[in-house]
Amino acid sequence: MHDQPNQERALAVVLDEDPDVVAILSLQLHLLGMESRCCRRTVTLLDEVAACRPQLVIMGLESEDPDGIALLRKLAEQQYPGWVLLLGGVERKISRIAERVGQTLGLQMLGSLDKPMRLAELRQRLGGLRFGREPAIVPESDPFFSAEELERALEQGELTLHYQPQFELVSGRLSGVEALVRWAHPEIGLIGPASFLPMLTPGQSRRLTGHVLQLALADAERWQRLDLALSMSVNVTADDLMAPDLLARTRHRIPGASPPVVLEITETAAMDDELLGSEIAARLHLAGLEVSVDDFGVGFSSLSRLQMLPISELKIDRSFVRHLQDDTQDAAIVEAVALLGRRLGIRVIAEGVEELDCLGLLARFGCTHVQGFGLSRPVPAEAIPGLARAQSPIRASIAASGASPGSTP
Repeated sequence: MHDQPNQERALAVVLDEDPDVVAILSLQLHLLGMESRCCRRTVTLLDEVAACRPQLVIMGLESEDPDGIALLRKLAEQQYPGWVLLLGGVERKISRIAERVGQTLGLQMLGSLDKPMRLAELRQRLGGLRFGREPAIVPESDPFFSAEELERALEQGELTLHYQPQFELVSGRLSGVEALVRWAHPEIGLIGPASFLPMLTPGQSRRLTGHVLQLALADAERWQRLDLALSMSVNVTADDLMAPDLLARTRHRIPGASPPVVLEITETAAMDDELLGSEIAARLHLAGLEVSVDDFGVGFSSLSRLQMLPISELKIDRSFVRHLQDDTQDAAIVEAVALLGRRLGIRVIAEGVEELDCLGLLARFGCTHVQGFGLSRPVPAEAIPGLARAQSPIRASIAASGASPGSTP
C-alpha cells in the first residue's frame, strides 16, 4: 500500500476507549497511507459512518451503550458497505462470536487484531484490499461472474483441480490429497473457489461435483500406475450426499484400489437429516467409499448422531489449529476431538497447519494426519509424485519436539 495524496486517502474510523490504542492505530494507518478519525463513543462512530462513509471501521468490543456486538447490528442497519476490523482485548471466543455475527448481518469482516497492535499484522490484514473513496474498498481477488460465464466454464472444461496434500504424522509420508476446484479463466487466470462457488445454481453445483469426481478419480488412477497409493478426498454438499446418482458417479472407481475415496461433508450438513444421512452414508460405505466430517467442532451436532453415521475421518477446523499453542481452550478442543477419534477408531486430520512447531503437540494429542500451507500449498496433479518422493518436513519436526506419535487407524 503506497502513500497517497491526502485527498485520495481512504478513510478509517477507529473506536476504542483506550487513548493509547487509538494513537498507535492512527500512526500505523498513516504509515499505511490512510487517513483516520478517532472515536471514544459509539454514537460518535455511527455519526462519522453516516456522514463520511469510511472505507474501514476498526473497533474494540468493550464499548458501552451499545456494546461492540450491538454496534455491529447498528452498522448493518445503516447498510455500512466498508470493512470492519475488530480489536482484541476480550476472550478469543467473544471475538469469534462477534465476527460471525457481523458476517451473518452482511458486514465485510476482516477478523480480529490482537493488542498490542503490530504494524506488520495490520499491513497484512489490509494488504489484499484496493482503496478508494468510491466505491468502498473491495477485495482485488473477488471478481463478479455471470451465470452464463459459469455455464461456459463448465461446458468448456475450464474448471480444474489442484490438490491439498495430507501427511501422516507417524511416518511423515504423503498419505492423501484433498481435491480443490479452480477456475482456469482464459483472461483472468487461476481463480479460487470462493469467487465463484457461491454463484453456482443447484444444477450447476451438482454438475460440478460430478466433474470434480471424474477428474479426481482419473488423477488417482494415474498416480496408482506410478505405484503411488493416496487417499482421495472430494468435498460434497448435503444435496450431493442425498442425491440418488451419487453412487453411480463413484461406482467406476479405481479397480482394486486400496487407498480410500473419501467424500467430505461439513459437520452441520452431515447432521441435517439423521435417518436419510445415515442411510446414504451406509450405502456409500458398502460401495467401498468413506465419509469424512469436515470442519469438525464448528457446528453444534449431536454426538449421538455422530455415533450413528459410518464415518471414517474427522477433520478439525483450522480455527482451532491456528492458535493451538497460545490458546488453552483451542488446545483443549483439539485434544478432545483427537481423543474422540481414537476411541471411535477413525482418522483425525488437523487442518490449517501453518507453523511446523505445532506438529509435536498435535502428535501428542493423537491427531493422525495433518494438512496446511506450512507443509504444502495446493499443487496441480503433476506435482504430486515429486512431492511424494521429497523428504517430508514432518518427521524431523516431531523428532525435534520429543513427541511420541500415536498409532494411525
